[in-house]
Amino acid sequence: MSTSTKTTTPEVLWAQRSSESSPEKNYIYLTISAPDAPKIDVDLKSTSLTFTGHSDTKNTRYHVELELYGEIDTENSKTHHTSRGVEFVLRKKELKSEYWPRLLKESKRVHFLKTDFDKWVDEDEQDGVVEDDPTGGMGGMEGMGGLGGDGGFGGLDFSKLGGGAGGAGGFGGGEGADDLDDDDDDMPDLEDDGAAADKDADEKIVIGKPEEKTVIGDAKPSEGKSEAPASTSKKIEVVE
Repeated sequence: MSTSTKTTTPEVLWAQRSSESSPEKNYIYLTISAPDAPKIDVDLKSTSLTFTGHSDTKNTRYHVELELYGEIDTENSKTHHTSRGVEFVLRKKELKSEYWPRLLKESKRVHFLKTDFDKWVDEDEQDGVVEDDPTGGMGGMEGMGGLGGDGGFGGLDFSKLGGGAGGAGGFGGGEGADDLDDDDDDMPDLEDDGAAADKDADEKIVIGKPEEKTVIGDAKPSEGKSEAPASTSKKIEVVE
């Protein structure tokens, strides 16, 4: 007995940036959730976007039509198709410092549209957020109909986009990687002044029963760090 395919409206998340001087910083983030839909059709026009996707595993047809608040530069808009859905960076046609007041032309509330708080930055805070190119590794809108797999749009990690209202979030490498290197440079010596006097003494390793802990000399690692023995040339006596 065959089961008819159900049609559902997918969840749509959105965020935005604005600029009155730089087109590359004047865009809409749009994510349409359509899991397990390898074949999709997207029709992007200057004031509208229509999406249809088919999932054989879920026996579902995803379909949504969006009438946008303002005009989009379709030639410079980008997309990325993943196993979870489709992600867009839609460039706004009008350069303007103010945000769009909403995504859709009509002001009525729709249940499937939500703010993407992972990517959202308040209008008056966006200048303080340092961001990578949001379209890096993404493809254009040409040939969107019937895409399969990842759509050939590269492996852009969208989890690195956006910073939320609190700051830069996961953008770029940030300062975290440099901080790790600094920590390595500032690591203390493995021996203190008191231990230096016994530097030539033999170091003993006592291995107890399975339920007992292994004791290595009197050395205690610094909190939160794993330290190697000070020298590999010491004589080690194993006492069982």
